[in-house]
Amino acid sequence: MSFYDNIKFAHPGLLWLLLILAPLIAFYVFRNNYAVADIAMPLPWKTENIPNTRTYKNYLRHALFGLRMLVVALLIVIIARPQSSTSWKNITSEGIDIIIALDISGSMLSKDFTPNRIDAAKSVASTFIESRPADKIGLVIFSGQAFTQCPLTTDHAVIKNLFAKVHTGMVDDGTAIGDGLATAVNRIKDDKVKSKVIILLTDGVNNMGSIAPLTAAEIAKVFGVRVYTIGVGTKGKALTPVAMMPDGTYQYSMQDVEIDEALLQQIASGTGGQYFRATDNASLGKIYKEIDKMEKSRIEEKDYTDRAEEFLPFAIAAALLLSMELLLKNTVLKTVP
Repeated sequence: MSFYDNIKFAHPGLLWLLLILAPLIAFYVFRNNYAVADIAMPLPWKTENIPNTRTYKNYLRHALFGLRMLVVALLIVIIARPQSSTSWKNITSEGIDIIIALDISGSMLSKDFTPNRIDAAKSVASTFIESRPADKIGLVIFSGQAFTQCPLTTDHAVIKNLFAKVHTGMVDDGTAIGDGLATAVNRIKDDKVKSKVIILLTDGVNNMGSIAPLTAAEIAKVFGVRVYTIGVGTKGKALTPVAMMPDGTYQYSMQDVEIDEALLQQIASGTGGQYFRATDNASLGKIYKEIDKMEKSRIEEKDYTDRAEEFLPFAIAAALLLSMELLLKNTVLKTVP
């Protein structure tokens, strides 16, 4: 793109003044070609016998008018204020640390999700991880106890591989929401990024652990960690494992779905996050997409435009043309009074 392709005018309406050049040029042509003398004087000889004495000066004198018109055109362009603009986009990504705290208690095998809650949660979380290629992500799992399955890492292949190995029964059964949240906070609190997020997913009521969930939420708040909480389970009853058979399979029966939504809402609101309820695979997928969208909106993006006045080249050209006109008028085309 050339320099002139980037020129815009602060007052483009003034360029309409260029139209006045047309009548000026027309008048000049008329005056030179069709004007007649005010006094007719007889000549003692025939005009056809007069030799053609036109020289280059006769033609060059028209250049004075042409130069003057160019100067006028350039002055009009100058008062319209030509400007060049340079635009660029400044994108500042804070860098986001995300810990997924996943409940792996026995009730996560309930079949109100396909094939069950825990496998649905793992599948949707893996898709979420793929959508965050620039972020560090870690995994904490909890049931009766909590531990870190994967610390924060940008190697998403590793965390997805560790995610795939998660299953119920890895630790004592139960639901220690406070311990799970506190472990996640401990893993993320000392990182230097500005944005720290925990996604806590559970399907039950806190019934184990040494740290109260709201105490863990207060710790998260102190360290500037946002907590998004997800309650997983259909409304009403779900086909839930109630006993393990000798062959390692589970016996299922329809059980009431009990989720401490009030607690999860308190945790989320107290830390600047949000609570979601997932009742099936589709709604769980939408929740992760919503969290993904909210966190991506925290990337700061600003457009900048730098404008510069560009009248100087036009002013120099006008000055040169005016100087050329004056030089011709006072040298080669100088007339004697």
